[in-house]
Amino acid sequence: MGHRENLLDGAKRCLYEKGYARTTARDIVAASGTNLGSIGYHYGSTEGLLNAAMLSAIEEWGDAVATALATEGDEDADPLVRYWRRVIGSLQTDRRLWLASVESTIQAEHSPELRAQIADGMDQGRAGLAAMLTGRDEQDLDDETIRTVGSVAMALMSGVMIQWLMDPARAPSAEQVAAGIRALTA
Repeated sequence: MGHRENLLDGAKRCLYEKGYARTTARDIVAASGTNLGSIGYHYGSTEGLLNAAMLSAIEEWGDAVATALATEGDEDADPLVRYWRRVIGSLQTDRRLWLASVESTIQAEHSPELRAQIADGMDQGRAGLAAMLTGRDEQDLDDETIRTVGSVAMALMSGVMIQWLMDPARAPSAEQVAAGIRALTA
């Protein structure tokens, strides 16, 4: 790997370990084995590098969530419970990626580029969730299904995610989330 890739890898490690706001250029240099001048040369600024690292982490997060939700298993379980078990399982195994996604949302307030990237990712996420939950291919979904089913699924996932990140001991189980959804629709 060259300096550019080493910097990106080091910055992602710092994001996972320290978070965006607490990561310094010196932290990144130490983690990447490069030098301070490399940051400006390859990314323009520490903020530019951290935003690139955040975007890369968001892509990893999206891939991890997609993999977790597509994983087979628990086929005898209620499909809604099975879905929430996968989401919660990903929260437990990929905690640092979920945390990075939350922090990226906050940082996007200060970076139009990051905000646009996250907004695009949310569009893709809504479509993917709607396709998975309706059992249809994404290209066969109409905009209304994506905006309704996909948006509500994303909102529920975000809420459950925050609960699991803040207080896993009292966060709802997959069975409780499914029961709550059913109670709301009854």
